[in-house]
Amino acid sequence: MPSRHSDQRVVAVKPVVVPAPGRDVELRVKVTAPVSGRDLPVIVFSHGNAWSMDGYGPLVDRWAAAGFVVVQPTHPDSRRNELTWEDPRFPTIWRVRIADLHAVVDGLGDLLRQAGDLEDRADRDRVAVVGHSWGAQSAGALLGARVLDVDGTPGEDFSHAAVSAGALIAATGTGDTLTPFALEHLPFMRPDYSTMTAPTLVVAGGRDDSPLSTRGPEWFTDAYHLSPAPKSLLDIPEGEHTLGGLAGEAVAETTDEDPDRVALVADVVSAYLHHALRLDDAAWTALNDAAEGDGTWDITSK
Repeated sequence: MPSRHSDQRVVAVKPVVVPAPGRDVELRVKVTAPVSGRDLPVIVFSHGNAWSMDGYGPLVDRWAAAGFVVVQPTHPDSRRNELTWEDPRFPTIWRVRIADLHAVVDGLGDLLRQAGDLEDRADRDRVAVVGHSWGAQSAGALLGARVLDVDGTPGEDFSHAAVSAGALIAATGTGDTLTPFALEHLPFMRPDYSTMTAPTLVVAGGRDDSPLSTRGPEWFTDAYHLSPAPKSLLDIPEGEHTLGGLAGEAVAETTDEDPDRVALVADVVSAYLHHALRLDDAAWTALNDAAEGDGTWDITSK
């Protein structure tokens, strides 16, 4: 099991404003990075529904300590924007979320410049996207996944050429078993993973029983099983939707509080991205070896 703590110092800068024409409110991001080091790969992280750039500290700080620059946009569905399910703008928020991620990737040079010396220390040729829950569906679009319409026709291609790899944590499964609530409020929750060709790690909890689908926890493994190689799956049998408390310590949504589980998710994601971005295979190899004898988590690859 990875250690919960890290002694590497990190620094965060917020808010940094990113140009995003047509948005109702400014697109603001938080940038977190190690205080030293050069050629730092970049993670663009998409939060789950209602969260913001101020959430997911346990993940983000650990990734920064592992040598990543992490950029966190606040999407329009953040609770600080008071946008409800009934708001007429809600049905298009999924598109705005994807546009936010594109704006961040396209504007990396300027936002890193606003965050101090990171323009010189970051490696903009090594960019990954990561997301949790709704954020995983948003991030998946930049990796090549599409959204099916009501007739099952794949929609627009939102993939981004500058994104080399990613990780999808508790990602939406296929939409053929959505509950009535999801069909009414989240009809866009119909991903097509057959076109998601970029190297991706999928993270799923064996007790993540979503109220949005009738299929149970296996729903969250679709991103792995229905996408082409190369892909990897981190399966945590006792994990629920927040996988131990990814969004923060003792937050209301966490039903399976476990800091060690959060550290595991963070460390497997960072090891995978170091591997997929062709930086270092050592940590990824070690975690694969450890998973074989652990029993509380498993890694599968294709």
